[in-house]
Amino acid sequence: MKAFARIVSGREEWHPNALAPRHRHEQAYAAVVLAGTYEECGSHGRFRVGPRDVLLHARLDAHLDRFSHKGARILNLVDTGWCFRAWTVAHVANADAIARTAETDPISANLQLREQLVKTTRSPGDWPDMLAAELICNPQLPIGAWAAAYGLAAETVSRGFRRVFGLTPASFRTEARTRRALAEIIGSAESLASVAVLTGFADQAHMSRATRALTGQAPAYWRRRSNPFKTGAGRAD
Repeated sequence: MKAFARIVSGREEWHPNALAPRHRHEQAYAAVVLAGTYEECGSHGRFRVGPRDVLLHARLDAHLDRFSHKGARILNLVDTGWCFRAWTVAHVANADAIARTAETDPISANLQLREQLVKTTRSPGDWPDMLAAELICNPQLPIGAWAAAYGLAAETVSRGFRRVFGLTPASFRTEARTRRALAEIIGSAESLASVAVLTGFADQAHMSRATRALTGQAPAYWRRRSNPFKTGAGRAD
């Protein structure tokens, strides 16, 4: 999945029972649910959302969406800085007011959204949700050992997880590790070689291959993109 899906500020309508296959956005954005319900399974886990819920997407997040029999109407607000939040699902009191403001003044709509956001507590899910959460926290987690600890066959875990998230646990784990590396590449001044070690890659070349597979670009590209005055402080691969 190297091409990025386009995202623009504004409303979008999803038909009943629609499926948006797994995709990735380069930009950070917030999705405010105005009507309907859907399930999103992505880089931060699985969330079931409805009216006045808000999904906060960091840069380079990937997810798939399954819409209910009601479909959904969503307001997207791009470049709202959600990559710096420690949580990814929230709630607002007056989504319609934010949507009305966004029609003429997206910047003010973003400010309204920030003022209204209240963190939502996610209820515990089933084992795919548990595994996703553990892989996000620990991208070195041995999946076979995890399955055995919960009395599950490795094949069952692989099939069941893929059915929910659209990729295998091993691929999800690799993405989690790579996203952690990208956060350091973009947000820190550590050398690329140091980032590779800190985030669990065998070496810088290993991290570079994973970054290219995830985004289509090398680590040095993302470092330059985040700050043109930074250097790679390592090989430009």
